[in-house]
Amino acid sequence: MDELTPQPQPEQPAEPASFEPRRSATLEGIINTLEWLLVALILALVFRAFAVEAFQIPSGSMAETLKGNHYSLRCVQCGYFYEVDGDSSMLNRPQCPSCGYSQSLAAVGRIQNGDRIFVLKCLYPFMMPERWDVVVFKNPTDPQQNYIKRLIGLPGEKVQIIDGDIYINNQIQHKPACVQRELWMCIYNNDYQPFGASGPVGQAGKIDTENRPWRQPFENEPNSQWNLCADGPTVFGLDAGAGQTHTLIYNPSVGSDFHAAYAYNNDRMRETEPICSDLMMRFLVQTQEENGFVGVSLEKKGVYYIAKVNFGKTLTLEKLQDGQIMELASTPIAPTEIDKPVYFEFANVDRRLVFRFGDQRLSFDLPARGKPTENESTQPTVKILGEGRVQLRHIVLSRDLYYTSDGILRATAKRPLTLNQGEFFVCGDNSPNSSDGRLWSVQGKDRMGRPLYREGIVPMDYMMGKAFFVYWSDPFSPAANMMPIIPNIDRLKIIVGGSEEAY
Repeated sequence: MDELTPQPQPEQPAEPASFEPRRSATLEGIINTLEWLLVALILALVFRAFAVEAFQIPSGSMAETLKGNHYSLRCVQCGYFYEVDGDSSMLNRPQCPSCGYSQSLAAVGRIQNGDRIFVLKCLYPFMMPERWDVVVFKNPTDPQQNYIKRLIGLPGEKVQIIDGDIYINNQIQHKPACVQRELWMCIYNNDYQPFGASGPVGQAGKIDTENRPWRQPFENEPNSQWNLCADGPTVFGLDAGAGQTHTLIYNPSVGSDFHAAYAYNNDRMRETEPICSDLMMRFLVQTQEENGFVGVSLEKKGVYYIAKVNFGKTLTLEKLQDGQIMELASTPIAPTEIDKPVYFEFANVDRRLVFRFGDQRLSFDLPARGKPTENESTQPTVKILGEGRVQLRHIVLSRDLYYTSDGILRATAKRPLTLNQGEFFVCGDNSPNSSDGRLWSVQGKDRMGRPLYREGIVPMDYMMGKAFFVYWSDPFSPAANMMPIIPNIDRLKIIVGGSEEAY
């Protein structure tokens, strides 16, 4: 045969297989795992030290923006949801901010832990903090403690608290829109009424002797024809011809009044708090014809400021003083669609009138205040005006945060605080119940406990970071007698601060 076939090769002896004991592989895996854990721990510590750190709010000084240990309540009369301080010694009888009903501590249920937040710590070494930021810092009077407040004054500024407002270098400071929306506090919400209330004067069963039967706080003035139960008890309606203005007036002796009190705090403090006349009214308005108007009148120190929409024509801002009406601002609008609800909001806040109707905004800055005045002693008058055929829904009356200045040591009209370089001034949102720069009576200390800083200021090197997110608040229990472990998604939120966008 010509075909060659490979010759068989002699078998070579196999090389002995090399192997490592199983014990060595396991040990190496453990070492690698420990190395990764160590690296992860180091990265976490670096991240915590320089980037983001989690904190828990210990007290209610920033309520209602951020809450310490607290009780979450639904009013047993009207169903409105609110929170109260978790320190039972601070409470007398929690009072609903919407209907004013006081209920006993026995009805408050389980205590909730303070809000848990994330703090961004890498900003301030590279950029200046902004006014209205919610900041975390070392307590100057005890640097072992961490505090959280809202930043009010920046280096080089003269700070004053006058009539509940913040003045910097003699100019009032307007809060950013995102901050202002966070700080409105409910006086009355018409969507929350006692079960069975059916008309302009509804009544719920009295639960104890300290509460009067509920009654609608909005009342018709003489000859006014508003129907306070136009489509159920939460809808106001008007069906009247042209030529006569019909007026509803809010009665603070029936509903909640205008004291700068907090449902979160001890209700015994209410009557000692100043009256706040920085107010906001909002609702959805629905016109049933092309003519007519709807307006809101908010009084401040004897002057009535009026926002009015003439359907399909104009938005106007007016002032009524000493019987004389003066137009302050006006803008034309497109025709208003019949039977389509449109958002209406009018606020008198920080010496500025702001009127929103749908996607339009009209504003007017009031003149600078005159001499500082004493706290107001009379309740402001709030009215709803109308003509034609209209309906109002989701009616809410709110007040602004009022920075209290009675009894404080600095940053008042007569005792302004001028900040030096590297100094900041902070206040708590829960103004009547916050230990902050207004009240610190001793010098700030260095980390060795030696007096070093001026009273009332936070030094730059004690600023730790900006609070930016509530990641855990009011969790749910999966079953009775179990720990609350289910996140409450509705309570998670971004913590808003400084911004260029004015309200």
